Amino acid sequence: MKYQRMAIVIAVASVVTAAGCSSSSPKAGSGSPAGSTSPAPATSSPSDSNGSAQPSAAAASLDVSKPTTITVNCEPPKNQPGQRQEWLDDVASFQKLHPNITIESHDAFPCDDPNTFMPKLMSGQEENVFYSYVTDVQTAIDSGQVLNIQKYADDIPQLANLQDNVVNIFRKGGTADGDLYGVPFKNYTMGLIYNIPLFKQAGLDPNSPPATWDDVIAAAKKIVALGSGYVGYADYQGANNVGGWHFVAEMFAHGTKVVDGGKANIDNPAGHDVLNALKTMKWQDKSMNTTPLLQWDDLNQLMAAGKTGMMIGAPDVLNEMKTKFGANLEDFGMGPMPAGAQGSGTLAGGDGWLFNKNDTPDQVIAGLLWVEYEGLTPGAGQFNYQRAAADKVAVGIPEPNIFKGTLEQQNEQEKSKYANVPMDHFGPFISGTEKLTLYPEPANAQAIYKILDSAVSAVMTNSKVDVDATLKKYTQQLNSLLSNSK
Repeated sequence: MKYQRMAIVIAVASVVTAAGCSSSSPKAGSGSPAGSTSPAPATSSPSDSNGSAQPSAAAASLDVSKPTTITVNCEPPKNQPGQRQEWLDDVASFQKLHPNITIESHDAFPCDDPNTFMPKLMSGQEENVFYSYVTDVQTAIDSGQVLNIQKYADDIPQLANLQDNVVNIFRKGGTADGDLYGVPFKNYTMGLIYNIPLFKQAGLDPNSPPATWDDVIAAAKKIVALGSGYVGYADYQGANNVGGWHFVAEMFAHGTKVVDGGKANIDNPAGHDVLNALKTMKWQDKSMNTTPLLQWDDLNQLMAAGKTGMMIGAPDVLNEMKTKFGANLEDFGMGPMPAGAQGSGTLAGGDGWLFNKNDTPDQVIAGLLWVEYEGLTPGAGQFNYQRAAADKVAVGIPEPNIFKGTLEQQNEQEKSKYANVPMDHFGPFISGTEKLTLYPEPANAQAIYKILDSAVSAVMTNSKVDVDATLKKYTQQLNSLLSNSK
C-alpha cells in the first residue's frame, strides 16, 4: 500500500527485481522503459575480481569528515535468513569501503508499520535513515520531522539516472521544482497471481488468465469445485489496513478513483461491483478463504501452500512466497489486474528512504553513501543478482525499473543473465499492464485504508450485508476524514 498525490510514471520492465524489503505491503506510472540515453556513472560493483572491496560512485564526491555512526531500519527479519544475511554482508562490505562509517541496522517488519509510523516519526524515534512507503512521504515532509537534503542532491551520482517521476515523489509537494527530502528504493504495480497447476486441473488456460472480474468469479468457482480445502480466490477480510488497501486496488482495477475532487468516490457502480464480487465469492459461491486473515503475509502463505487459485498482489510477493514459505515459482503465473465493467487500471506504489531532521551533515552523507550502495548501484545490494540467484532468492520477477537510459539497460542485462524464475509465466502481466492506466495511491492512504477495512469487513463477515447501505456509510466517514485533512 504505498502511494500518494502525484502521478507516478514507472516503466514496466520485461524482467525484474530480486530482493529487499517488500514494497507491496500496505504501507503495497505507465508505459514502456524510458528512452533516455543519459550516460551511466562510473559505478563500481561491491568487489573486484579478487573480491576486494571497491569504492562506490558516491565516494568520489561525498565522504564523512570523522568517525560516524548511523541507524538504519528495514534489516530483513529472521524469517528471511537468506536476505538478512545478504544485508549483513552488505553492511560489512560497505563498512570496509568506508571505515569511518558504522551502520547500526534495525530489524523491522513491516519496515513502515501504518499503525506506528507517524507516532514514531512525531516523537523523534525514527532512525537516522528510515524507510517510508511513498504514500507517507508527503505527510512526513509536511510534519517537519524530515531533513531537507536538497543541498546534497548534486553529489548523489545515481540521482540523474533514476526515473524523474519516481524521484519527484521524494520532493516537497511531489513536483520537479520541490526540494529533495529522500531517495527512492523500489516501485511496483499490482496484478493477478495464479496457480498454474490448479488452473489446469480446473480446465482453465494458464496462458490466458482472467481478464475481467466476472472471469475471476467464474474461475474461482471452478477451482473450489476441485474439492475440500481448495480456495478459488483469496483476499483480506478487512483488518490492519490491508483490506482497505485491496479495496482501493480493486477500485482502480475498475478504472475508478476512490477519491475524486477531494471527495469520496466509492458509492458508484465500481464500488458496488467490487463489494458484490467479494460477497458473491464469499457467501454464494463459497470460493473464497474463510479464515479472517489480518496480516499482509497471510495471503502469501496461503497462496504458497498450493491450494489457492488466485490473489492480487505486486510481483515481489512471489519472492516472499518463495523465501518464507517454500513456494515453487514454477507453479505460478501472473496477469494484469482484471478489468471491471466501468474500465481498467492498476495501483502503483513504491518506497524509499528519508532522513531524520536531527541528522548531522556527516550522518546525512553516511546515509546517502549507504543508500546508494545498497539500493541504487547495479551489481551491489538489492541489484546483486548473481548473489541473489546463488542464495535462491527469486531473480527475474517482473517489476518496474527505477533506472533510465544506459543504467537501465545494464541492470536489465544483469537480471536476465542470472534469472532463476520462469519469466515466460509473467508475460501476460508485462504485456497487459503496459495497456492499463496506473493510479497512484491516494493522499492520506493509510487513514483511507483503515476506514475501508470496515467496509470490506462488513461484507466478509455478514452474508446479509446491504452493499448499498455499506457504501453510503463509509462514504460519509471518508468525506469526514477528507474534510478534516484539508
